[in-house]
Amino acid sequence: MSAQAAQMRNVFSGDEGDRALAEALFDALREATGDGVGITREAYSDRESLALDIVEAKARELGFATERDAGANLVVTLAGREPELPFLACGSHLDSVPQGGNFDGAAGVIAGLAIIARFKEEGFVPRRTIKVFGLRGEESSRFGRAYMGSSALFGKLSAADLAVRDHASGRTLAECMAAVGVDMARVEKAEPLLDPAAVAAWIELHIEQGPVLVARDLPVGIVTGIRGNIRHREVECLGEAGHSGAVPRWLRRDAVFATAELITHLDRHWRTLLERGRDVVVTAGVLGTDPREHAIARIPGTVRFSFEVRSQSRETLEAFYDLFLSECGLIGEERGVEFRVDRPLESTPAVMDAGWIARLKAAARDLGLPDEDIPSGAGHDAAVFANAGIPSAMIFVRNQNGSHNPQEAMAIDDFLAGIAVMRDAIREAVR
Repeated sequence: MSAQAAQMRNVFSGDEGDRALAEALFDALREATGDGVGITREAYSDRESLALDIVEAKARELGFATERDAGANLVVTLAGREPELPFLACGSHLDSVPQGGNFDGAAGVIAGLAIIARFKEEGFVPRRTIKVFGLRGEESSRFGRAYMGSSALFGKLSAADLAVRDHASGRTLAECMAAVGVDMARVEKAEPLLDPAAVAAWIELHIEQGPVLVARDLPVGIVTGIRGNIRHREVECLGEAGHSGAVPRWLRRDAVFATAELITHLDRHWRTLLERGRDVVVTAGVLGTDPREHAIARIPGTVRFSFEVRSQSRETLEAFYDLFLSECGLIGEERGVEFRVDRPLESTPAVMDAGWIARLKAAARDLGLPDEDIPSGAGHDAAVFANAGIPSAMIFVRNQNGSHNPQEAMAIDDFLAGIAVMRDAIREAVR
């Protein structure tokens, strides 16, 4: 055990209530929503609903009032002395990608519940009400659209968003939302379900989904901003199928080689932007030929792939997306293929609130913890709250093996450290 780990265990070893609550809820969620490989709690599914039920049952056991709001999100309330004041909101999401990990999202909901549980146990009554949200539909894996639950809260789901179909079941997002109790009459009118003026701040704890905290041997980090993205669920490269031995290169319209050239060009543009100090990441996470047609002796006529660019800069996002479209046109003309894109999906970058960043950093220092700044490469509901004009902040907790996979490995001691920082910052803000 490192000296830092030993110190943390000594500092937070007294938080046995937090530890017991966290372990009980993580175990219950794993047992109820495990799929034999990892965790599957897809957005607006029965398993996501089951996860909300598990957390709600524990909240009621602890004596808290709970409800499901018009977006079918779980809301747990600790009433304040002045309930007319805008409330402080915290929490995260409870859905997951298929065969994902047990900590992504759920850690933030459990952290919020642990914080208000300690306040209640101590008899601490905050000045303003605190509400813990278990949000639905943050992950984009089912419908391609991220932040569905939080976007619905602020009237930001379009008719096109609601019409997107789940590939597996064929059901639309609107149908799946209605099935779990969302007030679709209001959502379809783009009516806000939550008034931003009623929310004093949004504070979210989340596992880091990249390797930075692990590489720097830091238990927690304070998030400065969240990358936005532009993505296509499906880009289709249409060429012409043919016999692999009979068609010479100059007469080929090979969809695989065209797609490979496109991705190679995008990688070069990416490297150039990084060398110029720009923040950007680019991914083609789904790629393949049609399994009903492809063969070792066949020139592929069709390739389908996904495209995504992320950046903290709106200017960089738009510039790279323009490069993508330009390369599609140039390579398409040169190789005799056509690139067709579906509807672009966009998430706006977000900057975390400077006052809350300072408050979280001060809380970390007072606890003897590092107060490292860290940008978020992954998207989070905090971005939606921030872009709705609500002061927002995030704490990252160290997590081995990345995220969106069954190997997520957040240490409970690190989680307790994150809870402690968040609790002290919230306590100072709501006295």
